[in-house]
Amino acid sequence: MDWDWREPFNVVSEVAGEMGVDVYLIGGYVRDFFLNRPSEDIDIVSIGSGIELAQAVARRMGRSAKVTVFKSFGTAQVKTRNWELEFVGARKESYTHDSRKPIVENGTLEDDQNRRDFTINAIALCLNRERYGELTDPFGGIQDIANQTIRTPLNPDITFSDDPLRMMRAIRFASQLGFFIEAATFEAIERNKERIAIISKERIVDELNKIILSPRPSVGFELLDLSGLLPLIFPELSALKGVETKEGIGHKDNFAHTLMVLDRLSRHTDNLWLRWSALFHDIAKPHTKRWDNRLGWTFHNHNFIGERMIPGIFRKMKLPMNEKMKYVQKMVNLHMRPIALSDDEVTDSAIRRLLFDAGDDIDDLMMLCEADITSKNPEKVRRFLNNFRLVRGKLAEIEEKDRIRNFQPPVSGEEIMTTFGLPPSRPVGVLKEAIKNAILDGLIPNEYEAARAFMFQKAKQMGLSACCPGEQPN
Repeated sequence: MDWDWREPFNVVSEVAGEMGVDVYLIGGYVRDFFLNRPSEDIDIVSIGSGIELAQAVARRMGRSAKVTVFKSFGTAQVKTRNWELEFVGARKESYTHDSRKPIVENGTLEDDQNRRDFTINAIALCLNRERYGELTDPFGGIQDIANQTIRTPLNPDITFSDDPLRMMRAIRFASQLGFFIEAATFEAIERNKERIAIISKERIVDELNKIILSPRPSVGFELLDLSGLLPLIFPELSALKGVETKEGIGHKDNFAHTLMVLDRLSRHTDNLWLRWSALFHDIAKPHTKRWDNRLGWTFHNHNFIGERMIPGIFRKMKLPMNEKMKYVQKMVNLHMRPIALSDDEVTDSAIRRLLFDAGDDIDDLMMLCEADITSKNPEKVRRFLNNFRLVRGKLAEIEEKDRIRNFQPPVSGEEIMTTFGLPPSRPVGVLKEAIKNAILDGLIPNEYEAARAFMFQKAKQMGLSACCPGEQPN
């Protein structure tokens, strides 16, 4: 490292001393220091104007430091090449019932610690030279870190009613850190769950993303379910819960299965949208569940119906309506394909079509499908995973040989129109699709001359003639 980790704190200490201001490091950085976790969450509280202190610190750090002031929030941010510091003046807060935006007044360090969400985030470390490193921990936050406990500094009903997003944050910290939520705190979440209605969808999704990216996301979703928050913020996932039995035959609990898939996938990837795909992969099973006297419980076409459900859920939850949504749709649509291949004889044609449809996302799809094998029958798991290895080998072989991934038919629609004197029309699409299918089915190689010869053969069957007879092969 070419920089000292103490550098920004020493600068803050010097400037605060010159200004005669008491200053403290507080919140996530202090918590993570005691947990020996990396942290970029550097919050600095001054007894006085946080904005003025931030501006003075930025001046001392030189031209490389950029200060941004958020006057309406009474905060400022100082960014350097290595650091990002958030400054705020100590304050006390009061709330109205219909908003999580507080009425803010200047306050003391005690006021500021009282307003913090959890004891583990209310530990203050003094940065003033004469008391440098001195801890103020009025609520036993260090002991709660040692005991891996999440609880609120003050009455949890007031804490959660004032700012209901803190209920999501409690569950997110439990999922991220592997901590337990103290019983009285969790009971307050259950009592106040309806208050989540005043929180914006964007803030809820931000917390969901952090739960999904945690080491074991099932912890967070199980707590959301137990608290009663899940049906309020993600009813489609909650609807997967439960097992129905008929004639002594029950299907698996698709909620438990989905969380198992998510956890298994999370061991191998931190791709947020692939993890979202795991949450959505069986989302349509409640809508497609049917009893068949011969087959038992069926969920026919749940992948296709799930794909169609996703835009509506994304829109409602304020998830991005862009290529990320389309990626999740693709994963949900295709997640049954490799499983079907692994259960049958693997043909080159089926592999080509899978490569064509999945494109650059084929490796992500295979990862999701392998995580989806959660059977309690070890022989079934062994057989599926072994066949998946065969599928992966075949994918690599076909890709090397035929260059199918993301391919476009070697003969373009423009060339078809020029050759046969056609306007944009259905016959052009039919010819182009026929060439594509011939390549995917292995009838012709993925090469221009072979595709062009096939085009003329197919056009003849359709009664089409080339504009220049000399162009047509003998």
